[in-house]
Amino acid sequence: MKQCFGYIRVSTQKQGEGASLEAQKDAITAFASQHDLSIAGWFEEKETAAKSGRPIFAAMIRRLQRGEASGLIMHKIDRSARNMRDWNLITELPKYGVKPYFAVDNLDFETRAGRLSANLQAVIAEDYIYNLREEAKKGLYARLKQGLYPFKAPIGYLDNGKGKVKTPDPKYAPMIRQMFELYASGQHSFRSLHKEMYRRGLRNTKGGRVSMAGIETIMNNPFYTGLISIKRNGQTYDGIHEPIVPTALFRRVQDIKAGKCGPKVTRHHHLFQGLFRCGLCGGPISPELQKGRVYYRCQNNSCATKTIREDLLEAHIVRRLMALVIDETEAAKLQIAWCDRQSEDDHAEVIKSLELRIADETTRLNRLTDLLIDGTIDKDAYQLRERDGKLRLAELQEELTNLPDPAAETAKHMQFLELMKSLAELYISAERDEKRVIVQNCFSNRTVSPKNVCLEPYGWLQRGKIDCPVLVGAHLRGEDRTKQDKEEADDPVQCLLDMMDNHHEKSYNREHDENNWE
Repeated sequence: MKQCFGYIRVSTQKQGEGASLEAQKDAITAFASQHDLSIAGWFEEKETAAKSGRPIFAAMIRRLQRGEASGLIMHKIDRSARNMRDWNLITELPKYGVKPYFAVDNLDFETRAGRLSANLQAVIAEDYIYNLREEAKKGLYARLKQGLYPFKAPIGYLDNGKGKVKTPDPKYAPMIRQMFELYASGQHSFRSLHKEMYRRGLRNTKGGRVSMAGIETIMNNPFYTGLISIKRNGQTYDGIHEPIVPTALFRRVQDIKAGKCGPKVTRHHHLFQGLFRCGLCGGPISPELQKGRVYYRCQNNSCATKTIREDLLEAHIVRRLMALVIDETEAAKLQIAWCDRQSEDDHAEVIKSLELRIADETTRLNRLTDLLIDGTIDKDAYQLRERDGKLRLAELQEELTNLPDPAAETAKHMQFLELMKSLAELYISAERDEKRVIVQNCFSNRTVSPKNVCLEPYGWLQRGKIDCPVLVGAHLRGEDRTKQDKEEADDPVQCLLDMMDNHHEKSYNREHDENNWE
């Protein structure tokens, strides 16, 4: 009785849970019994045959080539191979004294007609897979054009079934937003962010720690802003899912990453680390701990800038903030001026300006397509510019959508006045990390020179972003001119107001606890 191997296969693990494998095995067993063949070993695989490289199939072929069996029985041709490379391995088995059998297809490899029929069926099986793949791709691209993401939802979103929109995960979506904000704040590198987000409870889809590569993938994925970017072909689509990260925040993170200026978290994590530069050579001012005190000095040994103690540097900051405080008389004048202003007209002008910028960006994207068709730019450059253009367009649309009404702006003006009355006090009572935020949001051109510490206020302090006149002690200049100005927070006023509200809440809670204790 001839010894044969039996090979059964399904394409996926899920199919392996059904009855297909048992049905194939029964058919092969019956075929062997009818033709006086003996099954010396079974080989079961749950892998697609569309691509070569099936491990169990390859191991079986090697054993057959070594002469461990003289026959191979399979259910049908499409169960053996769906690509010509694997099929060639089967057709060459007779060279090793091994005869292929098919339990359903009555094919004889020893005759010309039998081999021709088998080869034709193998070609048909490969063509079926090719056509199936093309139809699947067609369906995927149709979903993408509809704004649907047909793949597994990234961390922070939930899958709701085929053809359904991904929705934010109530557990992890806020953490994704926090991760972008932490990195954009300048307080974290990828390594420290990786540890911090694990501490806060961020986990991958299997419930384990998100890897460093996973953190970087999240930070590079515009899906969180509402865009769908397909890495394989470089195309970008407008998604209909709800964004969880503002486009402006996402672009700021990309700018920080591209500039390779992400901060490095050190063992000591000094208060003003990375915030000041040398006023003479432009080099970084780095902190050093010496005899219990922190000193900041220029890293250029030939520079004339000497060291400055951290407590003296902080005293300069407090004096500068106190110089920016407005008194009650100035506050009353500003309040009257804002109340008399035509807020509705200004609001309409801002809306018109944003709509014009959106139209210009849309026209630029359309012109970009024409440049690709004309051959002026290649496909890679087109895809990169298209993604950047869509991010800018999404940012403008978000700005238009989130534009506050005049009444809200007036309320914010009053909050701004309260902030400017107590800016120095806010800094003094702030926590360590909050002090860094205040310095970053209030001052540009933060430099240290031999005889001076320069702390030039940002534009929002000089103009208040609300037509505020130049405040006491503030230097006047026409426009922001440093790179740090461009990296200014999207809304520093709101950032500091939120911080002020938090301090008020902490003060109230502390007083409330003390009263209860008494």
